[in-house]
Amino acid sequence: MSYCTKAFGAYDIRGIYPKTINEEIAYRIGRFFPALFAAKKVVVGNDIRLSGPVIKKALVKGLVESGCDVIDIGQCGTEMIYFATAHLKLDGGVMITASHNPKEYNGMKFVRQEARPISGDTGLRELEKQVADGELPVAAEVPGKVESLDITEEYVKHILSYVDVTKLKPLKVVVNAGNGAAGPILDVMEKHLPFELIKVHHEPDGSFPNGVPNPLLPENRDATAKAVREFGADAGVAWDGDFDRCFMFDEQGNFIEGYYMVGFLAKAFLQKNAGEKIIYDPRLTWNTEELVKENGGIPVISKSGHAFIKEKMRAENAVYGGEMSAHHYFRDFSYCDSGMIPWLLVLELLSQADGKSLSELMQERMAKYPCSGEINSKVKDADEVLDRIEAEYGSQGKVTKIDGLSVEFLDWRFNLRKSNTEPVIRLNVETCNDEMLMKNKTQELLAKIRA
Repeated sequence: MSYCTKAFGAYDIRGIYPKTINEEIAYRIGRFFPALFAAKKVVVGNDIRLSGPVIKKALVKGLVESGCDVIDIGQCGTEMIYFATAHLKLDGGVMITASHNPKEYNGMKFVRQEARPISGDTGLRELEKQVADGELPVAAEVPGKVESLDITEEYVKHILSYVDVTKLKPLKVVVNAGNGAAGPILDVMEKHLPFELIKVHHEPDGSFPNGVPNPLLPENRDATAKAVREFGADAGVAWDGDFDRCFMFDEQGNFIEGYYMVGFLAKAFLQKNAGEKIIYDPRLTWNTEELVKENGGIPVISKSGHAFIKEKMRAENAVYGGEMSAHHYFRDFSYCDSGMIPWLLVLELLSQADGKSLSELMQERMAKYPCSGEINSKVKDADEVLDRIEAEYGSQGKVTKIDGLSVEFLDWRFNLRKSNTEPVIRLNVETCNDEMLMKNKTQELLAKIRA
């Protein structure tokens, strides 16, 4: 018998419950995972999705029958699985989540020892094959044990170690958990911070009564922006469902593009860690490179995607890595991404900004290097489009192919790359001090891409 493994992707599992992700698939994953990854003790957790508990129960049943001990940390964010795996020196971790997907979805993210990611080229394909048609291994003579553990206080203590709490000002901050898993953690963090937190869509609710927790969608930003303006807040923060990404708003309620956050956070780290390396992705680069160099750091470029960034960070021993997609990675967090560390670092910088507002701090960089943001185009043949654009622009500028096609000119540059999961091609354009040039070149490229 063959089982449906359509939900297996390049980096994780994500599908519609119970069609492509269900108890049977979860149980089979539990049976095969321990032997495949030499795991004798693993941590499991789930976000707020309604199908999370039953999927976790089936997963745990499979793990235990294979002789694997399980630590269940309950409802949590993805980064809490990363933290628990490394902090408790476990052999692996499984997070049950579909991040920012619609409510009918669920899935799993996997890590091995030291919270190292398990993706397509590091074991996920093998797991998929075994789940699809493998014969279940013989059950262990001695089944594993299950222990429930609350790691919230230890996790929060670690997160707060990235800032000097004594230097934080009593800022007013809108926090929008999107009815995801962030709310209970913010309640614990609040006790240790001088901030006045204005809570929006705070209660965890897997029915998503206020829409999918995905602040990248413009229609999902209004609640945070309106609350910032209504309460006269100094900043706003919104999270996705499993809070491994956070998104910042300035005091006017304006959404801050993830690109500018990378340079901002690089500066924060270099002020405390002089001369360190900073990893960044090739989609938008000039602002990050300039800020890293100005603050005494070494910029190191990497292909985008969490598996590539984490691998490059380990190889380079980089203190911080950031992607314009709002994924931020930290050496002292096992090189993993966190949605709770970035906003604290931003507000620490704001606390030291001599009365400047967040919009004033960001506007200078946004004006110096205006960018298009990522624009998707559906195309029939992405390779044909890439070849055509390279033929037209490549001879005039400097070409690099670390991730898709990047072409750099004296006063503007662009990156064009294929999606791993959709029939789309993604464009990013940036310029030096020239918003009109950015807009013109963006329209020019889009017309050619979509021709």
